[in-house]
Amino acid sequence: MDETPVTLADLADGNLRRDILSGAFKPGEKLSIALLTNRYAIGASPLREALSRLSAEHLVVLEGKRGFTVAPVSVAELDDISACRRLIETEAVSQAVAAGDEAWESRMVAAFHKLDRAEERIQQDTGSLDEWEQRNREFHEAVVSACGSPWLIRLQKLLYAQHERYRRVSLTFREPDRDLRGEHRAIMQACLDRDAAAAARLSAEHIDRTVLAVHAVLAAGNVPPRRTRSSTRTASLPNRR
Repeated sequence: MDETPVTLADLADGNLRRDILSGAFKPGEKLSIALLTNRYAIGASPLREALSRLSAEHLVVLEGKRGFTVAPVSVAELDDISACRRLIETEAVSQAVAAGDEAWESRMVAAFHKLDRAEERIQQDTGSLDEWEQRNREFHEAVVSACGSPWLIRLQKLLYAQHERYRRVSLTFREPDRDLRGEHRAIMQACLDRDAAAAARLSAEHIDRTVLAVHAVLAAGNVPPRRTRSSTRTASLPNRR
């Protein structure tokens, strides 16, 4: 479950992260404090703190006098990130299958159910990519959650976020013959069957198919349009609950 933002820096981090990962801000785009203050109605100090956090995660780049910009993207980086994600996630999945208990199984099944419903709404043109991406993230995090290694989990989350920027392209231009629901179901079933080798193999193939899909989209020159301000929802600082 995502932690509730409790400070303005947390709120700024969440808004910026969402807009970078979704493509609302383009790779290489300058992130001026004045622009961000106006966009999010948040002061300069919490915005600088959020930008520094995102810089540490390589989603934002600090370039001397130029200030902060969105990290660039490239096919070479896509391949590098994907290879690293494959290594980390397959190892985490294998360890989770070996160590997972019934609570882990329940988390994974519940996360799959939510993802499956989000996928169904996408296919019926009644859902959103933002909802699907959130459910997809929750599913993959649930799968590896029992691996027992805090560092594997941290690295999986970091690489997932980096991969998401590229994956959004393939979600916008979906392959008609790709069965994402079937891929996720197969990963879950292999985990429930306690077949670590199959779960790791299916996870690797799942990542590889996404890489091929993004390659195809980039090669065809199909780049999703930049979102306008009106289509980007800015969250409010919530009450404690």
